[in-house]
Amino acid sequence: MTEYKMITCSPEETERVGGEVAVAAAQNNINFVAMYGDLGAGKTAFVRGMAEKLAPGVPVSSPTYSIVNEICPVGSHKPVLFHFDMYRIQSEDDLDSIDFDSYFLRGALIVCEWSENIEFALPDRYLRVDIEKTDENSRVISVREVSAKK
Repeated sequence: MTEYKMITCSPEETERVGGEVAVAAAQNNINFVAMYGDLGAGKTAFVRGMAEKLAPGVPVSSPTYSIVNEICPVGSHKPVLFHFDMYRIQSEDDLDSIDFDSYFLRGALIVCEWSENIEFALPDRYLRVDIEKTDENSRVISVREVSAKK
């Protein structure tokens, strides 16, 4: 996947880009998306679009207080997306307390808001999504694949 940048002018457009990124992640066998952006940048709207592609019709809200939301298709109990909010996570001990590593074994796409708080735990290969709020409705969204050189 090559790096690309897009400007969106509404939450619906941000959701559409999220859906495109979910499809690209699946096509490229990428199971982790690290999200970066200030409060109110549109990260949750972006994840709503991802979820709509993977589990149509399932409502998505920010996991601010729960840390993680499991998104399952209607009629299923098998998650297709784990939506994390790492805002409160500050250390490896915090991450261990939520058994973060176990989520990688469950076969769903993992999407983390506030990934800057867990840079020490990011996988070797992932998509990095930066969302910058430029005005009330406009966003600049940058997406690129990150791969550790080994």
